[in-house]
Amino acid sequence: MLGIMKLSAPGRYRAALLMLCAALPALADTHFQARPMTRDDVPAGKGQCDIRLQVDIEAEVTVRGDLVAIHTISGRDPRDDGSECNAPLPDHDVAGFNFQVVESRNEIRLVAEPSRRNNFAAVVRIRDTATGEGRYHFRLSWAMTGSDYGRTSGNQPPPTRRDDNFDRPPATGGFSWNNSLSYRGNGSGTATMNNLGEMGLGEVTIEIDRGGKLVASFRTGERGRGRPIAFSGQILASEGGRWKADVMSDDRRLRGPMWISVDDKQQVNSVTLEATDGQDRMRLNWARR
Repeated sequence: MLGIMKLSAPGRYRAALLMLCAALPALADTHFQARPMTRDDVPAGKGQCDIRLQVDIEAEVTVRGDLVAIHTISGRDPRDDGSECNAPLPDHDVAGFNFQVVESRNEIRLVAEPSRRNNFAAVVRIRDTATGEGRYHFRLSWAMTGSDYGRTSGNQPPPTRRDDNFDRPPATGGFSWNNSLSYRGNGSGTATMNNLGEMGLGEVTIEIDRGGKLVASFRTGERGRGRPIAFSGQILASEGGRWKADVMSDDRRLRGPMWISVDDKQQVNSVTLEATDGQDRMRLNWARR
């Protein structure tokens, strides 16, 4: 009769950390920002993103705001073929959301509408079984609310001083929704659950849009081949190359402050995080080599 293996406390927490990472989406193989839409035939009050891609075999496409992330399931990495948005997909409940297939060669379907559960992203699966690349064009549309109009005009309130002596991200310059910032860092670190169950971290990628929305992804495992661990949230304050953000894990279980240091070449120097759900606590420390 086989005995039941019991995990030690460190083993249990390492397993919990692995389960958390398993719930997070795989790091995208390709990502880009949809360009601002120049045509003027979209009805007033309607937000619209036209995503045009060249796809070989199979891929999963995630649209969050005006950022497009593509996970290649098989075949070559898909290529952007003129994607554009007249406004970012809202980062709140989306009214009148609609998915439309405009052009396809094989299978294309919506697998997830924007919701709080996926941090308001639309997820589309494409499967192309024909030879070579096929062109795919799908359209996301929604009813724009009052808060959405400010995201297209760039008329943001001026920076204000905070009681923590940090400035809010600037309202002009680099933080334009059609000019997001991308930072990368080659380094190492650890993520620890309840001071036990340590996981090694590798390369980090951080994307920030005009509104200060942030997505940070860390590669894990030997040579970065493990399932990535990712967080999304909001930049709260900045001072020089130091940023403070409020983030949560992609399964929305853990939340806390993330501190990020970057240089003027858009390289990440260091990242620290303490996140909790009120019971479990994760500590993350990462530094550039």
